Amino acid sequence: MCGIVGAVSQRNVVPILIEGLRRLEYRGYDSAGLALINGVMERVRSVGRVAELEVRAREMGAYAPTGIAHTRWATHGGVTEGNAHPHASISPALEISVVHNGIIENHEALRARLKGLGYQFLSQTDSEVIAHLIHAYVTEGMSLFQAVQQAVRELEGAYAIAALSNHEPNAVVGSRRGSPLLLGVGNEGTGRGENFLASDTSALLQVTKYVAYLEEGDVAEIRLDGYSIVDRDGNPADRPIVESQLSADSIELGNYSHYMQKEIFEQPGAIANTLEMVTNGTALSPGLFGAQAEEVFARANQILILACGTSFHAGLVAKYWLESVAKLPVSVEIASEYRYRQSVALPGTLVMTISQSGETADTLAALHHAKSLGLEDSLTICNVPESALIRASRLRFLTRAGPEIGVASTKAFTTQLAALFVLTLVLAKQRGLLGVERERELIAQLRHLPAAMNRVLECEPAVHHWANRFATKEHALFLGRGVHFPIAMEGALKLKEVTYIHAEAYAAGELKHGPLALVDSQMPVVVVAPNDALIEKLKSNLQEVRARGGELFVFADRDTVIEPSDGVNIINLDDHAGLLSPILHVVPLQLLAYHAALERGTDVDKPRNLAKSVTVE
Repeated sequence: MCGIVGAVSQRNVVPILIEGLRRLEYRGYDSAGLALINGVMERVRSVGRVAELEVRAREMGAYAPTGIAHTRWATHGGVTEGNAHPHASISPALEISVVHNGIIENHEALRARLKGLGYQFLSQTDSEVIAHLIHAYVTEGMSLFQAVQQAVRELEGAYAIAALSNHEPNAVVGSRRGSPLLLGVGNEGTGRGENFLASDTSALLQVTKYVAYLEEGDVAEIRLDGYSIVDRDGNPADRPIVESQLSADSIELGNYSHYMQKEIFEQPGAIANTLEMVTNGTALSPGLFGAQAEEVFARANQILILACGTSFHAGLVAKYWLESVAKLPVSVEIASEYRYRQSVALPGTLVMTISQSGETADTLAALHHAKSLGLEDSLTICNVPESALIRASRLRFLTRAGPEIGVASTKAFTTQLAALFVLTLVLAKQRGLLGVERERELIAQLRHLPAAMNRVLECEPAVHHWANRFATKEHALFLGRGVHFPIAMEGALKLKEVTYIHAEAYAAGELKHGPLALVDSQMPVVVVAPNDALIEKLKSNLQEVRARGGELFVFADRDTVIEPSDGVNIINLDDHAGLLSPILHVVPLQLLAYHAALERGTDVDKPRNLAKSVTVE
């Protein structure tokens, strides 16, 4: 959830650390801090934004060739400077500073043991135990690298850490398990003169594009002259250096006011990039999902989808597609629930995980749980190459959405849907359910999808007008039917994420089974109304709302015959897009949430209490 940056260099690393934290702000945080070594160790910590930390560092004239930095999202202990990272363990001769992402589940037992050794705790966090544990091992004569290796063997839970010692002023040691951490190789990938650690590649684009992804349990030491990596068993490990394809421009705002707005309008390009290998051809191949895909798909009798949040909604849409087109039974599970219940593992199950970051802790744990039950065939749809989920899965499909900085996911969701639709067609074809002409027709529709989405984006002024009326509301109801019910769920989630308006989504047919009691003149009702087989049923549901005085805000296809009237507001999009309709209908819901948030004055890109990458339970 939080951000880590570490650096060892021959130059002042303070600007590098600060800029790295700034580029990780999108991940969500409530406090920030630095630990620096320049002869002596100094810490700078502050509650609030990175900008406040930068002011403090400037005021104290911070300068150092070695340092670590952190943005914290409170889990254990309140939002105070004392709970902010880095945490330190200090004795007259030795100072250790540590930053940590994740949760240490056995921190109470470790705390009790360390108190027995005479260590005093100054924070309420679970992270402070790591600093004292490393300090104890360095005091016994270990190097920092050795001490971190020993300490992490005793940690239970998830972590990415970086540590400093005043005994070794030109080294930083990091380790990861269940939380992302990568190594940035300086000087054009040679590692001579400077090296870095970070929890996200974007933090290091300012100084290097060459990175090595650490595996689960790895411990890495960065120095001026290079770096060393050992695996969880302490054996030397060779992790390949790759050149990141991210660019600094891709994480800049450009001409947009907010990242959420930028990412909504990047969706046509993101979908075009995601579908490039499909739309440039005339036929679909299982190889799009990996070399073993044809063999794995042939074994699949059913599919289990594991995901969280927005990705869970993508999985629900996929269930409709896969069952209706590929005729495969599909179960969609909230990842955080799946691993904690007694489930039945059926032979022939393809386990599919969906994640923007590929580091979602609950989804990773759910995948490992499914494997422990004997379900070895796995597929991940993800936006980040080399992420933990990608590496843990037999098959994979990269969505190529580019960096998504706004906490409320937009382009990651629509590119996930595009990938899931391709999967549906590939499985249907392999099962003999997709004829040649129909295949070409659907590929042509995919090729047209970016242009269709551009036309939908033209509704922004009308949506903005609606948003003015939403700004004063505290509750909203979203309705959809069939495959558009999960789209209504996603619209409600977007609204509550960025506006803090309480929003709920229901299948429209459920109105009479309870939700209709909520409807009155103060409850706006947002309706996803494509001109599909269920439109007449949906029109009846709309009449039920109007009969109770509810005001309707309807996103309809151009050929949907619903006339605007008093209490019935209509925005017509394009002609009905058939199976691809959900991908288009979610766009105006994203715009509604964005503009309503602007009217309410909330922090659109960094909404309260939320983080972009949920790397802890």
